[in-house]
Amino acid sequence: MPSDTTALFIEHRGSLVEYATRIVGSRAHAEDLVQEAWLRFDEVARQRLLDEPLGYLYRIVRNLALDGRRRTALESQIVTGGANDALFAISPAVEPTPEAVALHREELRLLMAALDELPERTRIAFEMHRFGGCKLREIAEFLEISLPWAQRLVADGLLHCRRRLKRK
Repeated sequence: MPSDTTALFIEHRGSLVEYATRIVGSRAHAEDLVQEAWLRFDEVARQRLLDEPLGYLYRIVRNLALDGRRRTALESQIVTGGANDALFAISPAVEPTPEAVALHREELRLLMAALDELPERTRIAFEMHRFGGCKLREIAEFLEISLPWAQRLVADGLLHCRRRLKRK
């Protein structure tokens, strides 16, 4: 008989793959990503009791998907020489200063903390819209909610993140 966490994963696997596909843009990659998320989730679940196991599993999928997108973008820049080659040729001083890098890292840390503070459905809707490029209709279908409610969740997520980053 499967454990509670195994049953949870089996029950939500399809939704997790759809969620990851919307972020990474490839179902095959999403399948691999969800499998990796399961391995990480299972390891943690064996060590301690999780308050919200499904939310935790979605968060692992999200983090792996976003890391994969960043890695793919970086690899693409390395292979193609970057989209800003002409800009660098005109002005080599365009490279960010250590202060700018530190500032952006801090903003990213604040954004990730703000996302972690959001209720699960709001976070999922916001990430699908802003990171996954999903339309509100797709978000509403995925979360099984109305279109106006999907719009409200995305707007709430955006407002929360703006407040946390102090950009009103």
